[in-house]
Amino acid sequence: MDATDKKILMLLQQNAKLNTKEIAEKVGLSVSPTFERIKKLEQKQYIKKYVALLDGTKIGKSISVYCQVTLAVHSRELIDDFKKHINELPEIMGCFHVSGNYDFLLKIAVNDMNEYQKFIIDKLSVIKGISNVQSSFVMEEIKNDIAYTL
Repeated sequence: MDATDKKILMLLQQNAKLNTKEIAEKVGLSVSPTFERIKKLEQKQYIKKYVALLDGTKIGKSISVYCQVTLAVHSRELIDDFKKHINELPEIMGCFHVSGNYDFLLKIAVNDMNEYQKFIIDKLSVIKGISNVQSSFVMEEIKNDIAYTL
């Protein structure tokens, strides 16, 4: 990946709706080589997908919660089962296997406290092997960048 590829990636991170011609103009190439570079970046999985970022409060997901989950046992079977269940729960926007005082960090988006309580009782706590769940509620989002510095 050279400097031009990095510039293309930065442009797409800022605005994925840019067309190839607009990107070509900004990086100083013609359309065809720019198109080929973008295709190569997609094929090599530098670009995973193109998405629209939504405002959670405007679509009724006004509560963000980070859950620290501890498993009772660290067996391959239990971890794989946990991951499988987590991937089936649409309330969970992110799941990270971490080191430290807990095993997994979950990012959850819900409408209100009632929905969160139902989620904990009916969905999360029924997953086999969870020994502890601690929740931290986001009071204010100060920074939430989605673009990497290249």
